Amino acid sequence: MNAKLLAVVGVGILLVAGVVGALVTGFGPAPGGDSGSDVESFPTETPSNTGSDGASGDGASGDGGTSDATATATDTPPFTFAIGNIEECGRTCRDVTSTLTNRRDATADDVTVYTRIFAGNGTDGDQVWQGSEDVGALDAGESYTATKRVELSYSDGYKIERNDGWITVQTTVETADQTVTFTERRQVA
Repeated sequence: MNAKLLAVVGVGILLVAGVVGALVTGFGPAPGGDSGSDVESFPTETPSNTGSDGASGDGASGDGGTSDATATATDTPPFTFAIGNIEECGRTCRDVTSTLTNRRDATADDVTVYTRIFAGNGTDGDQVWQGSEDVGALDAGESYTATKRVELSYSDGYKIERNDGWITVQTTVETADQTVTFTERRQVA
């Protein structure tokens, strides 16, 4: 009887250890990783040529965040990107609403927005989420607003916690004729 009880307890301990290990490493049924859209490679920014054709944009920031803007005062960024609302949908889940605005004088065709989130204060940290959104054509002055669910695994949440709660969000807007990248840092925990 004792041997049977010992075997059942041993199997139970192994089962619990396996589930905990899966949650900590991000494997298994725990949410996380990406938006579900497989992004093969992220585009890089179009090199600057003249005027607004190659300006890199100005990232918008909310409370607790900072952004990098590489356009000069004389350059008008072709797009603006702003995170408008962040709603909690779980311990490691957020519904993020953002708006992209075409500031060019012409329609932007074949617009796709790619986003990556890194743990820490830079893009050299661990990537904890990625996603993309096909926008299509965006007329001059027109805005496009979308809400994405960002679900992280517990291990990705721990990576952010280890970086004092800082994340870096890198958003790249790719069109038929140019690519613009925004980088924003936020303290989320």
